[in-house]
Amino acid sequence: MLDELLRQLGDLVLGSVPTMIIFLILVVAYRYILYGPLVRTLAERRARTTGALEAAHAAIAAADAKAQEYEAKLRAARAEIFHQREQRLQQWAAQKDAAVAAARNTARQRIDQARAGIEAEVAAARTQIESAAGQLAAQVRQAVLPEYMEEVR
Repeated sequence: MLDELLRQLGDLVLGSVPTMIIFLILVVAYRYILYGPLVRTLAERRARTTGALEAAHAAIAAADAKAQEYEAKLRAARAEIFHQREQRLQQWAAQKDAAVAAARNTARQRIDQARAGIEAEVAAARTQIESAAGQLAAQVRQAVLPEYMEEVR
């Protein structure tokens, strides 16, 4: 019975050898035909995805850097505009102060000229009044005291 069992087992193993060979051939064929290309495709896909993610991160970083650069340029431009505005305001204030000072000087000169003219007119009027004072006094005396004036003569 043991012999019978061993013989049946030997027949079974002998009958299964072609199946094992076919199985091994299928495993090797699967490995080269399907599994290898599938692994390469998945690796390539993963590399592309990783590369795309890295490229996206790099693009985002570059965009952030450009945005910061633009913001810095914008801040610098605003500061320059503010500085120029302040300079213009100071220049206008200086021009206004110079114009006011010139107007004051002109007004002082006119006032001085007018004052000198008035003083000259006052002096001329005094001289005229002083010269006419004797005549006027004589006329007043004659009008008030006409008889006395005839006797004095």
